[in-house]
Amino acid sequence: MNIIIIEDEKPAARLLQRKVEKLGLQVSTLLHSVEESISWFENNPHPDLIFLDIQLSDGLSFEIFEKIAIKSAVIFTTAYDEYALRAFKLNSIDYLLKPIDEEDLEVAVTKFKERNASSASLSLDFDMIKKMLINPVDRSFKKRFTIKIGQQLKMINIEEVECFYSENKGTYIYTLDQRSYLLDYTLEQLETELDPQEYYRVSRKFIIPLKAIKEIQLYSNSRLKVILTSYKDDEVIVSREKVNDFKNWLG
Repeated sequence: MNIIIIEDEKPAARLLQRKVEKLGLQVSTLLHSVEESISWFENNPHPDLIFLDIQLSDGLSFEIFEKIAIKSAVIFTTAYDEYALRAFKLNSIDYLLKPIDEEDLEVAVTKFKERNASSASLSLDFDMIKKMLINPVDRSFKKRFTIKIGQQLKMINIEEVECFYSENKGTYIYTLDQRSYLLDYTLEQLETELDPQEYYRVSRKFIIPLKAIKEIQLYSNSRLKVILTSYKDDEVIVSREKVNDFKNWLG
């Protein structure tokens, strides 16, 4: 498998290369600008997979695709905020949010391998993605959830939510009255439905609202532990890779 990385910050490119090769893959080339990338694609066979930073030193990486008909799969690497990332999520496009978490990287690579093995291809409308990133479309966010309890339906307003969590392949909503309900959503789907100004996915297991944070404590290995208003069933830990982004979200 031939893999290249397009990233303008050379230390970040080398770090991503090490993480990719830790998964048993080989990165053949590191590129650092739009101009360099266009020249490379004009003179080399296209790779199987590209890890692509959006903002390069000499412009947006989308300019590469305006010049070259790319035939490779793409996983975006980006520091864009969660609101802009809806452009990717709503169109089933793979991305990795900087700083790149190794578990997220492994999931993205596994998805690529599975899609590649099934010969499924994803046609990317780069013009659409570019427009959505620069001028995100205003949209409403989830205000309530309908929960099935036996033969009845229960309505839960977003104001009643203390957190969302995954457990045993299920996704649950935990409410301020200290009850859990099974949802017909994944955490990935919830990320596209919740206001990113108010909700943050601190880990693979938890999405939490700003209003439910009671306390934040320093934790081992440069991580953070979040104490919620009443949820006590499991520790809510912010991974080391997400700490800076979490702090920025807190404002």
